[in-house]
Amino acid sequence: MTGQVVVVGSANVDLVVEVPRHPGGGETILGGDLRRNPGGKGANQAVAAARAGGAETTFAGALGTDESAELLLASLERAGVRTDLVSRVDAPTGTALITVSPDGENAIVVAPGANARLALTDAQLHRIAHADVVLAQLEIPLGVVRAAAAARRPGAVMALNAAPSRDLPADLWDVVDLLIVNEHEAADLARTGGSPEGLAGVLLDRVPAVVITLGAGGSLVAERDAEPVRIPGKRVAAVDTTGAGDTFCGVLAAALARGLALPEAARIAGVAGALAVTRPGAQDAVPTAAEVAEESAK
Repeated sequence: MTGQVVVVGSANVDLVVEVPRHPGGGETILGGDLRRNPGGKGANQAVAAARAGGAETTFAGALGTDESAELLLASLERAGVRTDLVSRVDAPTGTALITVSPDGENAIVVAPGANARLALTDAQLHRIAHADVVLAQLEIPLGVVRAAAAARRPGAVMALNAAPSRDLPADLWDVVDLLIVNEHEAADLARTGGSPEGLAGVLLDRVPAVVITLGAGGSLVAERDAEPVRIPGKRVAAVDTTGAGDTFCGVLAAALARGLALPEAARIAGVAGALAVTRPGAQDAVPTAAEVAEESAK
């Protein structure tokens, strides 16, 4: 291992059903068989970081004491994620209700459960203080993100995947080193429309570096005092886009922890994200480092 990543975030059990199309308001439609998969943005990203190789990955999150918690712990541990600091709280483990249409697009409703009760312990803060990259999302309380950022050591990267989209208070902007967002989230945070380059320019007034994911179009990497770099996407046949963005974030964090430059880290993460959409599920769809290397060589 050449680096350390701590992922501070959510863990959910995903209840997934394939549908001919997403239902409208007040509408009932028939779908396929229900699948019960390990998920949650934080847990997904931790699995991706661990499978990327080269960085020891710890998941700092909260689970209940139910069967869903055991499913999630087993998935994290199979991927090589350290789970010794996962908190157990008196609340149901988080649950996500997901419909997937034939083109692979998904619609998601999350019941946060234990995720909303997450409060970082001294042991979790100590682990964060030794990390090279701290990665968080917005399915947990904002105060937890602040605490994680405050605990990081000088020189460590505080990366925030600002999803699901929500307004960020000024004090949170001030502690983010790297913002990772898709186009819709970028537009929400920039409070304007426009090209990815234009959105990145607005966001760079608030944070030192931005990565905007563009789906099949790849990603845009923008850093202060440098020209934006477009990273082309890989053309693949999408089966299920659930967790593809999380795969990108986790692999990106691991690559940065290994010392790679941001554009190269984004290139590797883009390949991993593309492979993830060719498989059903979230954590089960995350590719290994060997698979990413093989696809990159094509």
